[in-house]
Amino acid sequence: MSNNFKNTSLVTKIAVKEFLNALVMGQKVDRQLDSQFRKVGASIDVRRPVMFEASSGATLGAATDIEERAATVTLDQRQKVHFEITSQDMTLKVEDMTERFIRPAMEELAQKVEVDLAGVYTNIGNFSGTPGTTPTSFLTVASNGAVLSKLGVPMQDRCLFVNADAAVALADGLKTVFPDSIARKAIEEASVGRYGRYDIFESNSLATHTVGAHGGTPLINGASQSVTYAASGDAWTQSLITDGWTNSITDVLLAGDVITIAGVNSVNRKTRVDTGDLQTFTVTANATSGASTGPATLTISPPMIISGPYQTVTAAPADGAAIVVKTGTAGTSYPQNLGFHKNAITLAMAPLDMPEDGVSAARESFKGISIRSVRQFDIINDKTIFRFDILYGIKAQNPDFAVRLTG
Repeated sequence: MSNNFKNTSLVTKIAVKEFLNALVMGQKVDRQLDSQFRKVGASIDVRRPVMFEASSGATLGAATDIEERAATVTLDQRQKVHFEITSQDMTLKVEDMTERFIRPAMEELAQKVEVDLAGVYTNIGNFSGTPGTTPTSFLTVASNGAVLSKLGVPMQDRCLFVNADAAVALADGLKTVFPDSIARKAIEEASVGRYGRYDIFESNSLATHTVGAHGGTPLINGASQSVTYAASGDAWTQSLITDGWTNSITDVLLAGDVITIAGVNSVNRKTRVDTGDLQTFTVTANATSGASTGPATLTISPPMIISGPYQTVTAAPADGAAIVVKTGTAGTSYPQNLGFHKNAITLAMAPLDMPEDGVSAARESFKGISIRSVRQFDIINDKTIFRFDILYGIKAQNPDFAVRLTG
């Protein structure tokens, strides 16, 4: 290919494809591209699936009110990367320029997005594994996937992202499960492959969660703390009044801590049948305990909906029901591996406005990705400056379709 690096439109086309190739988790989530030019802080709506409840018999009863909701994704992340090259470098072929400059620049942008995608773990209540124990076996992975299966999450389009330690341990574990040829490849390349209904990938972008103080003997303070689907709001959360924590502790729980409540089981989201397992709830905002009885009002997800097509749990908790923190030892950090169905998480992007004066600019959208590039010559230093910008937002739009695997 001849030197077309002065063709900003061509450079942008190359950049958007290199960016897409550099995404790992970003390849497996729902991607939405808004056709309108946007600025930081704008939002777009992504529709959530409508749920219905079947009834028996030939006679119709009262019609079900359709509760169609949308998850609002705020485009609050603006990332850029820029570099300058000499006039001599501008004479290189595009292939060489791509390898030396564009590809590493796009890998850096993609890494920012990957880290933000992994950060949605704080909104995901489903939880499995043992804090402090690296996942090493097929049983651990299969048990994690079983959480989604029991909730009625579709079997297809599932993937599991694990950190390097878990990837090596799981690959080594294949020796006792698969033929030698598959096990050898897994060990040589640390490639885990597919099992437990998951396509499994290694990621260096996964989050580590630090557990809150969570002292005391926490209890539910007040019965009938359930909500309706409409009241749960776009955030898919509810408030929960508790007490019994150690008095006057800042950050008694941190966003991302997971709790269970005695007597509150999860239900299959399609059949509304009791799974037999306690529902795990994530705390979505830091909480502080008060004085005297150690009261704390928590914001949790999923909301406790006890009837109707959007039912999540078997019953509202009783007054005085025991609360157990599942995320591990207070003040300790644990890796948060992440399994999910494609529709659990949305990566939304939108094109940025184009500058008008004194620069060469182009914008390219491809497979749900939008990148703007700008080129300007620095007449003082005889160099050419390139910058690449993206605007995006991320949301766990269906957090019940995801599950954490602690390590």
